[in-house]
Amino acid sequence: MSPTPKPHDLGDAHVLLTGATGFVGQAILERLLSSFPDTTIAILVRGKGDETAEHRAAALLRKPVFDAWRAKVGDEVADAAIGTRITVIDSGLDEVAPLPTGLDVVIHSAASVSFDPPIDESFDTNLGGAVGLYEAVLATGANPHVVHISTCYVGGLRKGVALEQSLDHDVDWRLEHKAARQARERVEIQSRMPELLTGFLDAARAEHGKAGPLAVASASEEARRAWVTEQLVEAGRTRAQSLGWTDVYTLTKAFAERAAEQLWGAERRLSIVRPSIIESAAQHPYPGWIDGFKVADPLIVAYGKGQLPEFPGSPDSVLDVIPVDHVVNAAIAAATQPPAAGSPAYYQVASGRSNPLPYHEIFEAVRTYFTAHPMQQGDAPVIVPDWTFPGGMRVDRRLAQQQRLVTAAQSALGVLPTTDQTRRWKTSTDKAVRDIGRLRQFIALYKVYVQSEIIFDDANTKALHASLPAEIAADRGFDITAIDWDHYLQRVHLPAVTELATSFSARRRAKAKAAIAESAAGLPQRSDVLAVFDLEGTLIDSNIVEQYLWVRTNGVRRTAYPAEVVRMLRDVPRYLAAERRDRGEFIREFMRRYEGVSVERLERIVQGAGYRDRMLSHASADAIERVLQHRAAGHRTVLVTGSFDRLAAPVAALFDEVVAGSMHERDGRLTGYLATPPLVDEARASWLAQYADEHGADLSASYGYGDSHADLEWLQLVGTPTAVNPDSRLATEADRRGWTSVRWRRGPAVRSRSLLRTIPETTA
Repeated sequence: MSPTPKPHDLGDAHVLLTGATGFVGQAILERLLSSFPDTTIAILVRGKGDETAEHRAAALLRKPVFDAWRAKVGDEVADAAIGTRITVIDSGLDEVAPLPTGLDVVIHSAASVSFDPPIDESFDTNLGGAVGLYEAVLATGANPHVVHISTCYVGGLRKGVALEQSLDHDVDWRLEHKAARQARERVEIQSRMPELLTGFLDAARAEHGKAGPLAVASASEEARRAWVTEQLVEAGRTRAQSLGWTDVYTLTKAFAERAAEQLWGAERRLSIVRPSIIESAAQHPYPGWIDGFKVADPLIVAYGKGQLPEFPGSPDSVLDVIPVDHVVNAAIAAATQPPAAGSPAYYQVASGRSNPLPYHEIFEAVRTYFTAHPMQQGDAPVIVPDWTFPGGMRVDRRLAQQQRLVTAAQSALGVLPTTDQTRRWKTSTDKAVRDIGRLRQFIALYKVYVQSEIIFDDANTKALHASLPAEIAADRGFDITAIDWDHYLQRVHLPAVTELATSFSARRRAKAKAAIAESAAGLPQRSDVLAVFDLEGTLIDSNIVEQYLWVRTNGVRRTAYPAEVVRMLRDVPRYLAAERRDRGEFIREFMRRYEGVSVERLERIVQGAGYRDRMLSHASADAIERVLQHRAAGHRTVLVTGSFDRLAAPVAALFDEVVAGSMHERDGRLTGYLATPPLVDEARASWLAQYADEHGADLSASYGYGDSHADLEWLQLVGTPTAVNPDSRLATEADRRGWTSVRWRRGPAVRSRSLLRTIPETTA
């Protein structure tokens, strides 16, 4: 740093910034670049996969927060900033890479922003990260002024005034960190106990049995990991509350402060900046700048969508909100005025004492805004509810009752036959389960903050602002009393949050429209792409039972047909049990009915008009058109069925290849046994991987179409999976994974026949 920097300036300081990719970190980096042109900045950024740390930093500098700075200096200078003003250190805080020497200022803003993570993750990120950073700075031999960004809520569960001073507790943070790490080992061991594994397996078999044993094992292991996470989250919540903190986030942030005091502030210069709930910018870099939803925003959006009929907030409590640019300006002002070594300075950047915002005023502003600017549900505006603030217990009971009802409906729908109506009901019910569960989670996490009776003293922060010259305060000030909350909420913050929510929805709609546009405009021309179609339930609206009946009614012992139907109905329970256990077992069981059928006669039947017309009357013209589009694009079209090959004869000409099982024959008759295992669930996935390799196909660019949860294993191998008229479980998975779902209806047969006549022309 220059020997005599100007007051309230950083001169040519060498600044180390952590958390540069986070919300606050982005804003600090932008302010350093735009307002302190003589500084040089080192940032910690970790590379991800094939993307280097430098590439991530370059992408960071093109985010909206930097637009005004880029316009001021020009794109050429801005792009050259990495290497001239910015040094990118490829490192996280779990194991800090060697830092540059000669650091003058360290601004530590990196932290986990989740209130309810697993206990070990929260300790490692918030506490372990701070410890690792300060030990790495010590190793450089430099003596910078450290600005440690914390949170006002480190004081824990308390009422009254929280002063700007060191926290009053004697908890051994080193011992707590060690215990948090050991918690994962204990829970991991417990999760592998036979009684728990049996429960995970039973639930996985019930849900994923038809997809195959590997799918069951995968689902069981996924459930075990989810159980581990749940236990560790509960361990963090319980331990925090047992020590007097609201959650593991505030607990670990409090311990990080104590680590900063002991490792750095005891003998060196340390400033601790504690913001309250950080929301969108009031002025800089522009009003309303925000990067993703913050603490209160999911609740605001849920209310605007009509999904939050009540919330357990105390109407006369104060929600302590602070714009992000106030936090940035206060942190940089603190950086320019280091305290004496060994005497840390504390600044609480908050609004509750100097410019309080009661919760009922927030609600009135939010209701007024969404009444004047309603969000849309389809083509209709959402009418937002009017809250009566009935109290936390009543709201919790009401939501718990709703959750029980929709969960029961979800279970009931899961056993009903799959139809268009039950699919719609299931989609609606699944969404209701997710929405209510998410709202209950939000309420559990956030109600502490909206029912808070803590008032954060901000005397030091006001004095820091008052020390700024008028010309600096006009640009980099943080006087909270100057904010008109009604203006900020209705003209700045709520429009920003609504735009963010709308952009999320718009991106989802754009993705769906792009898929439709791709279909209309034609698929990309490629010869190394597969288009794999399931037969039953996808190309044709039928199953192997119906196909068997078509065979019987078109020539095989037609006189015995009535008695055959009676016997088949008698066997239905056995078939259903086999289907629930394993689809391959069901196919083997059912194919026994072909025992004794003449191969020659079967060939005549499946090639004949009666069987062909029955199949085409059940075929989807939409599916056939899609196959033809793939053929026109040069893709290799493949039909896959768990049945045996001869039954697919009427549609075989559509495809470059039909992949199916075959029946064992003896003396010109079928024995009722399969010659090859049925190609279903995991077997189909294994076949597809090998098939793509043999044909030099790019699976990441390939397409797959299936209707059943049993198709999940192979659909997830292709780059563009599509759920066609999906059963409830596949519909749920497709929605969770962001796959396309389509409704393809069968017939009329005349249209399917006319489409099939184009195949020779297409082939030619």
